[in-house]
Amino acid sequence: MADLGALADAVEGVAAEAGALAMARWRGDFARWGKADGSPVCEVDLAVDALLRERLSALLPDAGWLSEETTDSADRLGRERLWVVDPIDGTRDYVRGRRGWCVSVALVEAGRPVIGVLDAPARAERWRAVAGGGAWLGDRPLRVSGQAALVGARVPTDALPRAERELMVAVAKPNSIALRIAMVAAGEADMVATTRWGNEWDVAAAVLLASEAGATVSDAAGTALAFNQPRPQALGLLVAPPALHAAALSRSEQQ
Repeated sequence: MADLGALADAVEGVAAEAGALAMARWRGDFARWGKADGSPVCEVDLAVDALLRERLSALLPDAGWLSEETTDSADRLGRERLWVVDPIDGTRDYVRGRRGWCVSVALVEAGRPVIGVLDAPARAERWRAVAGGGAWLGDRPLRVSGQAALVGARVPTDALPRAERELMVAVAKPNSIALRIAMVAAGEADMVATTRWGNEWDVAAAVLLASEAGATVSDAAGTALAFNQPRPQALGLLVAPPALHAAALSRSEQQ
């Protein structure tokens, strides 16, 4: 744990450097364009990605690499350790000058995140988790809420589906899904749930934060997440305190 903690310190420093680079360009003039799937990307994404790869690869030269902004390579599948990175999670908020974005860095070992760091400089937040060592926002230890029932559960979303409006409560949603998951870890929200395909780089760091804060984390069907998969995606995500997670799964199965 001591060695993992020291490595997490170094990762936190790298994420802070990347966050400072992104922050220096935020609300400035930079090139931006759309990907084939319609999601936005900008030149700052690529600059931050390059910085992260250089710094993190120097920390662990034997580790593989998986990033939203780097062409994937099957070479990572043979690596015991893997950096899973989203240089700017929440690019849509970044390019619009909104604060709901962060730099997301995770170290995965044997399919599980063991270090997770989110650096959100526009929000003056730095989140960190180490497997077996808890989750933190700055110097504050994190714990999920005690919410057990769907009724009254707070969900970060723009709008709740009609069928859920009388059950749950919508709270402000950052574009970054990593920050939404972190809200659950901090007890600022009770649940994040989606049935869409999601990418490993979007959630790897944040699901460790949530798990270490006491949340149950799974895909939409209740199956535990595994990372460094040939297709680095999962069908949906459900993050919530254990009793609420069970209630949400039960309701999903009944529909």
